[in-house]
Amino acid sequence: MYIGIDLGTSGVKAILMDKTGTITASSSQVLRVFSPKPLWSEQLPEDWWQATCQCLDQLSQQHDLSQVIAIGLAGQMHGAVLLNNKNQVLRPAILWNDGRCAEQCLTIESRVKNARAITKNIIMPGFTAPKLLWVKEYEPDIFKQIHTVLLPKDYLRYCLSGDYATDMSDASGTCWLDVSNRCWSDTMLAATGLTTAHMAKLYEGNEITGYLHHHLAKRWGMDKVALVAGAGDNAAGAIGVGITQSGQAMLSLGTSGVYFAVSDGCKSNTACAVHSFCHALPKSWHLMSVTLSAASCLQWYANNSGLKDVTALFDEVQANTVLDDETLPYFLPYLTGERTPHNNPRATASFVGLTASTSRAQMSLAVIQGVTMALADGMDALHNAGLIPHTISLIGGGAQSAFWRQLIADVTQQQVNYCEGGEVGPALGAAKLAQLAMDKNSCIELLCPVPNLVQQHQPNPVLKTYYDNRRSKFRKLYSALETSF
Repeated sequence: MYIGIDLGTSGVKAILMDKTGTITASSSQVLRVFSPKPLWSEQLPEDWWQATCQCLDQLSQQHDLSQVIAIGLAGQMHGAVLLNNKNQVLRPAILWNDGRCAEQCLTIESRVKNARAITKNIIMPGFTAPKLLWVKEYEPDIFKQIHTVLLPKDYLRYCLSGDYATDMSDASGTCWLDVSNRCWSDTMLAATGLTTAHMAKLYEGNEITGYLHHHLAKRWGMDKVALVAGAGDNAAGAIGVGITQSGQAMLSLGTSGVYFAVSDGCKSNTACAVHSFCHALPKSWHLMSVTLSAASCLQWYANNSGLKDVTALFDEVQANTVLDDETLPYFLPYLTGERTPHNNPRATASFVGLTASTSRAQMSLAVIQGVTMALADGMDALHNAGLIPHTISLIGGGAQSAFWRQLIADVTQQQVNYCEGGEVGPALGAAKLAQLAMDKNSCIELLCPVPNLVQQHQPNPVLKTYYDNRRSKFRKLYSALETSF
C-alpha cells in the first residue's frame, strides 16, 4: 500500500492506494489563508502539520495501514518556509499567490543578467527567490537567522522524517534551480544572499529521501515506511492522470488554474510568461501557464453574493441563464494578480457591462466565463510556442462540474477529457511516485496509465463565433484597464 499526501492552499488531502492504483481510503482537512496586508498571502506551517496528522489519523481509523511501505508528497509550489538552526519556523510561510515582491524580481534580474537563461523563467513575484530577497530587505533580523529554506510540502517531509529534501519539479519554481542541468545555481542563490547550504538536497520525484520517524509509524500502525521525493502539485497531478509523455497535456481547475504540457526536452517561452520546469520524472520537463485565481473566483463570488456554495452557483447558472447571452457582463478574474500571459501581480478583478437588468445568475456565469477565458489565454501562450498536445485532461476540484468542463471545450474549441481520479490528482500522483520509488524496474506507462475516461467533451461549433468575439473583447478590456491597476 502507498500513501499520497497533497498539501494544497485550501486544505490537506491524503489518500491510500493499493498496488493496482485503486484508492481505498481518503481524508482531508481545511486550511486557512491569511492576508494581513494588500498583496500578502500567508499560512502557518504548523497548521499544515496538524492538518496532515489529522488526515493520517483518519486514514488509520478507516483502514489498517500496516501494509504501507512508502509515502509520497505533493504540494503547493513556491512557498517559503524559513527555519533557524533549531528547526524553528521563523515567520508565517509566504505563499505562491503573494504579490509583495515585484521590486525584488527586478533587482534579481538586474543582478543576474542571464537569470532567464539559467532558470528558463521570468523572475515572478510568486516564485520563492524574490520572497527571500524581500525578507532580507524588510525583515533583516529574521533573514540573519535563516538556517534552511524549505518548500511547503518539504516542511511536512521534515516533520515526518527529519530530512531536508526536495524534488526537481518543486525546486524549479524557486528561481534558484538551473532547470536544464537539474541542480542548484550558485549564481541565483547569491543574488538573494543565500548559498546551497541553505537549500534542501535535490532528488528526482521517484527517489527515496528518508524514512518515517519510528514514533509516527507507531502512531499510525505502520512499520518501516519510505518517504519519497514526490512533486510540486501540478507535476504530481500530471503523474496522477498519466501525463508523462510529450504530446500530453492537462488543465487543472483548483484554487489556481494551470495548463500543463509535457515538452520534448527543456524548452522555454519567457516572452509570454510561460513557466518551464522539470517534470517529476528523470530527464523530463514541461511547460506550464498559470492563472492565479480560478476556482477561488467562484468561491469568492459565492461567498459574497448570498449563494450557499459553488455548487449552488452552478445550479443557479444552469437554471437561469443561456450560454450565448449577448447582454452578459464581463468578469476579469484577477483577484490576486496574474501570471500567464500578463505577469502582473497588481492586476485586479472587475465586472464590466453591468446594467439594472443584470441578474445574480448572469454575474455568476460571467465569473465562470471570465475564469475560463483567462485559462484559454494561458493555453494559447503554450500553443503559440509550438507545444500543441494531442490530448488534454481535466483535473482538480473544479473539474467535477460537467457544466464547466463543457464550457472550457466551447471557449477553447478544444476536445477535453475528464478521467477517473481527476478530483484527487496531486495526491494520487504522489502515491504513484511512491510506488515507482519502491519498484525501480517497473514500466512508468504501466504504473502511471491515463485513467479510464469518465466523459469526453467536444466543442460546440455553433458557439465558436460567440466565444471568439467575447474573448477578443475580454483581452481588449484587460489592455484598457491595465494602466489603472
